[in-house]
Amino acid sequence: MSKPKKHNLQWIKETLELKEDHNWKSKPGTRIFVAGRGALRFDVPEDWHFEPEAKSFKFLDKKPPNDDCCLEASFNLLPPGNWAEFPLVPLLKRVIKDETRNVIEKGEIIQLKRQTARIVWTEIKFIDPQENREAYSRICIGLGSNVQCLITFDYWVDDAEHLIPVWDTVMDSVVLGLFIRDPRTGFAFPD
Repeated sequence: MSKPKKHNLQWIKETLELKEDHNWKSKPGTRIFVAGRGALRFDVPEDWHFEPEAKSFKFLDKKPPNDDCCLEASFNLLPPGNWAEFPLVPLLKRVIKDETRNVIEKGEIIQLKRQTARIVWTEIKFIDPQENREAYSRICIGLGSNVQCLITFDYWVDDAEHLIPVWDTVMDSVVLGLFIRDPRTGFAFPD
C-alpha cells in the first residue's frame, strides 16, 4: 500500500501590468482579490496583509503577531448540477450549532441574492479563551455558478465600529463563478 503524497503548496506571486481598457473596478481604499481565475472575488482593504494557506486565503489588518482581526476565505468548485435549491440557511444553522467556541450570543441569519449567487451569513459573539476577551465571528456561505465559498471574519468587540464596514464591503463585492480569461483586462468568459 502506497502512502498518500504530501503536497508542498507553493504560491507564485506575479505582478502584471493592466491594459488601459481594463475592466477591474473597486471602491477607493480597497484592492480586488480574485481566486481560481474568478471562482471567488471580493474587495479588501488595500493595506491589509495577505497570507495564503494550503486551503484558504487570509487577510489580516496587520502583519502577525500584531494583527487584531482575520478575514479568511476558501472556495470549492462543484460538479454541474441544480444547486438553486440547496438549503444554505439550514447548513449555516448547523455550522453555528456545531460551534465549539464559548458562544455567548447568536445573530440573525442574513440572506443576500445576486444574479449568480445566493449568500447567507450570521454573527456570533464569543469569549476568546486565550485573551479572555469578547470577540465576534462572522460566517458566510455562498453558492452560485457551481462554486461554493466560505468566508469568515474574526475580530474583537472593541474594534467592531471600524471593522464592520470591511465586512460590508466584502459582502457587497463578493462574486462567484465569474471566470476571467486575461487578468490584465478583467473581462469575464465569454468576452
